[in-house]
Amino acid sequence: MSNIRNQTTQKAVVLLSGGLDSATVLAIATAQGYECHTMSFDYGQRHRAELKAAEKLAKKLGAKTHRVMNMDMRAIGGSALTDNNIDVPVSGVEENEIPITYVPARNTVFLSYALGLAEVLKADNVFIGVNAVDYSGYPDCRPDYIAAFEKMANLATKAGIEGHKMHIQTPLIDLTKADIIKKGIKNGVDYSLTVSCYQADENGLACGVCDSCRLRKQGFIEAGVSDPTLYQS
Repeated sequence: MSNIRNQTTQKAVVLLSGGLDSATVLAIATAQGYECHTMSFDYGQRHRAELKAAEKLAKKLGAKTHRVMNMDMRAIGGSALTDNNIDVPVSGVEENEIPITYVPARNTVFLSYALGLAEVLKADNVFIGVNAVDYSGYPDCRPDYIAAFEKMANLATKAGIEGHKMHIQTPLIDLTKADIIKKGIKNGVDYSLTVSCYQADENGLACGVCDSCRLRKQGFIEAGVSDPTLYQS
């Protein structure tokens, strides 16, 4: 088998939740010339509004294909996003504390699925919208975690063993939420289509008080951009 990839079209798998960050990542990857194949997850989260948003964003931003992977992380639980008996916190992010909205092993599972698709597509890049600046304290959003996963990916795959190095691309990891918004607008993202809220209603209307909504609101304020988010009240 030849170790030479087709250089005319670089393919990438982009994890697309339907939120602000992942939409920006898709726009960035597209602007860089990648043929993007998006992947979302129906993992038992509180609402499906973000999945509907992801489908719209994939079409709007020119993804070549879009997939929704199904799994049941409610069977594991342990997070306010997968257990309706645990309330979503609305008092703001606590410093040096991992919030109950952290979903155990979620990014590891998601990246593993993306890695499998990347091998099949002969794509050398997986894009994910993790952020280590304006984030909720999740351990699987840190640079050290991404570096460790990339190392594992190149040890655990046929592609990696054959010399096709896999890259986990994190273009937002060092950006503030305001900088992410500015970059997204520059690349044509319509943020009114995105859903970031942890407890959005079935129409995608945001609560405005959960940690994700708070970070998003502040980002638009600091970016000096009108907030297009649709709120419940």
